[in-house]
Amino acid sequence: MMIRCDLHLHTDLSPCSDPDMTPGNIVAMASLKGLQAIAITDHQSCGNCQAAMAIAKRLNGPLVIPGMEVESQEEIHLLCLFPDLESAQQMESLVRRHMPRYLNRRDIFGEQHYYNDQDEIVGNEDQLLLVACQLDCFLLAQKALELGGVCLPAHIDREANSMLASLGQIPPDFPARWLELSIMADEKKLLQKHPELQNYHRLRNSDAHGLTDIAEPGWALQVPDFTQDDDDLSRQKIIQALRA
Repeated sequence: MMIRCDLHLHTDLSPCSDPDMTPGNIVAMASLKGLQAIAITDHQSCGNCQAAMAIAKRLNGPLVIPGMEVESQEEIHLLCLFPDLESAQQMESLVRRHMPRYLNRRDIFGEQHYYNDQDEIVGNEDQLLLVACQLDCFLLAQKALELGGVCLPAHIDREANSMLASLGQIPPDFPARWLELSIMADEKKLLQKHPELQNYHRLRNSDAHGLTDIAEPGWALQVPDFTQDDDDLSRQKIIQALRA
């Protein structure tokens, strides 16, 4: 089955996001835009995934996949997606244990809010999330796979925080079959410069930090045996498709 998705969205927990990027607003906007699946992927945290999953379930909204945008030791951004909340939380625990502790300067970086399933603010994250952890990209990818998830090098076309910018290539032994392109990527030009990328599947996501940035109508992803009747099974099917 072909589904429409946007698998890279930031809530208000990411300090670089707009304050109206609440879990409820994201679910509602994704529904309006006709998306069947979205992923909540805040920087170094999955703290608002549970709220988004609960709200989407209650409102019969799009399927919500729990995830994180992890920044590795090399300052590479990795899109880590998981079939269940518990696996995402284990990944967050690992990442947070290996992050330097810097307090968030709200006046500079913005708020880092946690929400409940009523879309109400229930807390603030004091530790700045916009910092790299001290684990390399290979270890992070392997851990995501061990937890049943998937790890995609994020926005590989960008000049900052991408695997191509940091390493000059996608290492042949990096355990990923899919790569993420940003919404504005010139794919033809990128493939001319890096013809080896033709060996990978490629997916575009919005990396939305504001409601109007959420993809419309999203990007098509072929998910064999996808079902909208069982959320747990549907999440597993999407992860399987991105691991293939």
